[in-house]
Amino acid sequence: QVQLVESGGGSVQAGGSLRLSCAASGYIDSTYCMGWFRQASGKEREGVAAIDSDGSTTYANSVKGRFTISKDYDKNTLYLQMNSLKPEDTAMYYCAAGSKWILTLRESEYTYWGQGTQVSVSS
Repeated sequence: QVQLVESGGGSVQAGGSLRLSCAASGYIDSTYCMGWFRQASGKEREGVAAIDSDGSTTYANSVKGRFTISKDYDKNTLYLQMNSLKPEDTAMYYCAAGSKWILTLRESEYTYWGQGTQVSVSS
């Protein structure tokens, strides 16, 4: 059974940085993509960044140049480095795995989800 556990969230001031981690356990198909999604209060969940098995990445326009997704294959851990944080980045951040072969930020393509970690950015 696949388990995804996020950590690293917290409260920071605008302009600050955080690094989110997602520890994966269980069998995850090597062809799966992994991604980060977020949901702000009162809004729908949106894709933030994703990485495929070859290391190719895609980002939402709102985070390009500020966020970096990466994966440590030895540790089976996904990361999201978030720099130059803005108040509008405040949300619950979720890790997801799935989307066989397709690098996408469409949440319907992802099968497995973590419980989320809260990020709050104050102005």
